[in-house]
Formats: sequence, C-alpha cells, structure tokens
Amino acid sequence: MSDIKVGWAGLGNMGNPIVKNILKAGYPVTVYNRTKSKEQEALSAGASSAETPVKLVEASDVIFVMVSDDNAVKEIFTGADGLLSANAEGKLFINVSTVAPQTSKYVDEQCRAKGASFLDVPVSGSVKPAQDATLILMVGGDAEYYEKAKPILDVIGKLSIHVGPVGAGSAAKLAINYLLGLNLQGLAETVLFAEANGVSTENMLTIINEGAVGNGITKMKSDPIMKNQFPAAFALKYLAKDLRLAREQGIDMPLSAPLSDTFQQALNSGMGDEDVMAVIKYLKR
Repeated sequence: MSDIKVGWAGLGNMGNPIVKNILKAGYPVTVYNRTKSKEQEALSAGASSAETPVKLVEASDVIFVMVSDDNAVKEIFTGADGLLSANAEGKLFINVSTVAPQTSKYVDEQCRAKGASFLDVPVSGSVKPAQDATLILMVGGDAEYYEKAKPILDVIGKLSIHVGPVGAGSAAKLAINYLLGLNLQGLAETVLFAEANGVSTENMLTIINEGAVGNGITKMKSDPIMKNQFPAAFALKYLAKDLRLAREQGIDMPLSAPLSDTFQQALNSGMGDEDVMAVIKYLKR
C-alpha cells in the first residue's frame, strides 16, 4: 500500500474505471461526487467517500479532478465550498478534465495563491482504454510536479508525455480531439457516399479497415455503424464542446469551421448524449 493518499473528484464513465486502477495499484483513494449514488462503484472497489470537496482535500495528498467542462472545473476549485477553500498548502492538484488552456492557467494561479501545485493532464481515450489503463496522458506544468505524479499516472495510462507548461496539456488535448473529429466525420462521409453509390456499408468498412487508411478509431466505430446503435463511449456533446474550444483558441484551418459546425448541429438535433459516431446519423438526414 502506497503512503501517497489520492483524492478523486468526478465519477462518471471514465472516472470510475480509472479510480479502480489506482486502487489496484495499492493507493488509498478517497472520492467525492456531487451525486453520491455515482460513488457506489468506487466504494465497492475499496475507495472511501468524502462528504465535501474540502473533506476530499483534507484526506488526500494528490487530488484529481475529472468533470464535464470549464465552468464545472472553476466551480469545484474556486466555488464557495470548493477544493481551494480547504487548507491546500503542499497539495498537488491534477485536472484531467478537457478545458481551454486559459482555464488551466487560471486554476494554476489559484492553486499557487494557496501554496498548492497544479498540473493539467487531460487524457486521450474513452471508456475501454480507461478500463484497460491504456489512456494517453498529456501533461502541462512544472517538471518536478510531473515527476511526483508520474507513478500514479503510470497506472492510469500506457503513456504520459510532459508537453510543456500549464496549459500545454489542454492545448494538446484540443489538438488530438480535432483530429478525432476529422477521423469520425471523414469515416461517416465515406460510408454514406459509398452507400449512396451502391456499395454496402459492410464492404466499405472492410475496405477501410484492411487498407492504409484504417486506424484504431475506424475499427472501433465499425461495429456501432453496422448496428446503427451508438451508446456513448465518448458523448458527442463533449466533442462538440472541444471543437468549439479549439476554435476559441484560434484554430483557423480550412476544415475546422465546417467540422465544428457539423458536431454542433448534431448536438442541437438531440444527439448529445449518444456516442460521437452518431454524427453519421445526423449526416444521413
């Protein structure tokens, strides 16, 4: 059992399997979730529960945060009963949520003012990689804090990369999710174009996946396309948000605006809680 006590705020499809992997590695883990029923899976695996964010900080040395968006991150850190309303001196906070680089820099400033340290460490991967501990972690922040966190990061994913100062991790995540969006929309458009010209979806997916343009995401999303069922491994609403953040951050590539617009329109049409691959349903309409 490690003597480093880990705290985790935000338990959902990704948070629960990650917490289980940290517990399996021998770290004591305390969890906090606003909706207490979502803590049950982690508690059954051996975690403890904190009633408030303040109690979570008091019980932990290293505190991870995984919540939905920039507003939720700011709220859990700096809200009236937020993490930083505790005595946070000497604590290391790690935000694994996907947010704008400027949000990471803001939270870093708030942590430093409290004598705490901060890393932004968004993850690339969805539920299955979270379960299998094969996520890729993009680390922004001071190298010394990364070295402190690395043993824990190593049990969460297959690779962590220190990409630069605070905010760089968030920028890397927006970049990789931009490529994810391009892959998904390209796959959807290709299948629909082939189908409209008499080529079956099954045959087109085989051609894609057996050839040079096949990749992990085309193979992963082939089964949902064939079944026309899209339970969320990564909800479409989150990718729509990430593409919007990339545009706000200044991405101005020829495909960036139409890509973001497509996912935003799919979100507006009611597909936000379905998997990102549900974009094919929107395009088919």
